[in-house]
Amino acid sequence: MGVPGRTYGGKSAAERAAERRERLVAATIDVLAEHGAAQATMTAVCAAAGLTERYFYESFASLEDAMVAALDAVADEIAELVLSTLGASSGTPEARVNAMVAAFVDLVAASPAKARVAVIESAANSGLRARRRQLLEMFADLVAQEAASLYGEDAWPPARARLHGLVYAAGLAELVAVWLTGDVDMSDDDLIEVAGSLFSSVSRRAD
Repeated sequence: MGVPGRTYGGKSAAERAAERRERLVAATIDVLAEHGAAQATMTAVCAAAGLTERYFYESFASLEDAMVAALDAVADEIAELVLSTLGASSGTPEARVNAMVAAFVDLVAASPAKARVAVIESAANSGLRARRRQLLEMFADLVAQEAASLYGEDAWPPARARLHGLVYAAGLAELVAVWLTGDVDMSDDDLIEVAGSLFSSVSRRAD
C-alpha cells in the first residue's frame, strides 16, 4: 500500500488517482456509445480503461455513478467550447452564433461517441435522465445568458429567455440525436444553418 502524499514517477497519489478517474470516464463514454447503457458493464469499462475493479471503486460507488460522470464530462466540454468560441469570436451576433454552432457541430462530427452519450444515452435510465434534466436547465441558463450578451435590449427578459433557452437546448439535443442515427438527411452545414437560425429565433424578440 502506498504512503499518502508520496510521489511515484514524479506524480503524487492524488494526481495518479485523478488520471485513473479520467481514464475511467473516457472509457465509460466509449462503452456507453458502443453498447448502450442497458448493456454497459463495469467489466467493460475497466477493460477499456486498462484498469482493475479496485481502481474503479476508488473513483465511483457504482456503474451508474460512472455513467453520470461521463455525461457530466461531455456536458462540461460542450459548455467550455461554446463559451470559449463566443469569447474569441467577433462580428455581428449572427456571425458569432454561427461560429459557436459550427464549433459544436465540429465536436459532434469528430466525437460521435460523446455526442451519443449527450443526446441519446442520457435518457437511457433514471439516473441519467435526472442528470440530463439538470444539465438541460444549465444549458437553458447558458443560452439566456449569451442571448443577453449578443442581443442586448432585443433579447427576451431573463425569465422568458430561460424558458426559450430550455426549448432550444432540448430541441437541439433531439435534432442532433436524429442526425446521429441517420433518421434525418442533413449535412454538417445543414445542421449548422438550422441550429444557428433556431438560436436567433428563440433568443431575440421579433421587431
